[in-house]
Amino acid sequence: MDRYARWNALLELLTESGRVTVEDAAERLDVSQATIRRDFDQLAQQQMITRTRGGAVANGVSYDLPLRYKTAKHSAEKQRIGAAAAALVSPGTVVGLNGGTTSTEVARALAVRPDLNTSAEGAQLTVVTNALNIANELLVRSRMKVVVAGGVVRPKSFELVGPLGGALLREVTLDIALLGVDAIDPQLGAAAHHEGEAAMNNLMVARAKRVVIIADSSKLGGHAFARICPVERVETLVTDSGATPAVVAAFREAGVHVITA
Repeated sequence: MDRYARWNALLELLTESGRVTVEDAAERLDVSQATIRRDFDQLAQQQMITRTRGGAVANGVSYDLPLRYKTAKHSAEKQRIGAAAAALVSPGTVVGLNGGTTSTEVARALAVRPDLNTSAEGAQLTVVTNALNIANELLVRSRMKVVVAGGVVRPKSFELVGPLGGALLREVTLDIALLGVDAIDPQLGAAAHHEGEAAMNNLMVARAKRVVIIADSSKLGGHAFARICPVERVETLVTDSGATPAVVAAFREAGVHVITA
């Protein structure tokens, strides 16, 4: 297990219990206590945790860990979801894409599709995004037209939020919006932990002809602070095969087409 995988695991342990000792962490991750102490010290320097005598406690990051610490969680499922969501995109269309780990997998799947990477008249794909990492994924790996909304960068997600980006989004029309979310519920709709991200995503929904939510099964039926859109606005939900039949049935009863990858 490399350093970043250990950090991700340690943060998840703290998310679950709020407090963990050096001895317990070393045993659960099968590494030395000296390694855990160094990891705790480095995470504390980044203000991700608070060091205590013999261990560490969570430092208010339980619900919104930075993107770089989330990449290992449900990675296989997110790759399948990304490929399935990218398959919904047609050449020559305008796609809205927000930030997050699942959206990153969608961007990677779009970037390797040859039919979307032509500069022929009328065939070039246009991607509108408010996430710096998504723009980078597409710029370095494809020949698509990439439009980036302005705003203030959220370091935890690399997303741009605020009125500057909203001004741009109000002036464009999207054929399809592919949106990663923190939670989606058959009654409450789609939501995000951060109100600024939710507001930007809501603008994408308002400007899109089709809305597709991309979310691994751990986010289904969950709740988050700020609503993105009601479930009635969602055409399709792309999730993984871990979704229970009851949850899938609830979304279908709400009128949502569900794709399990």
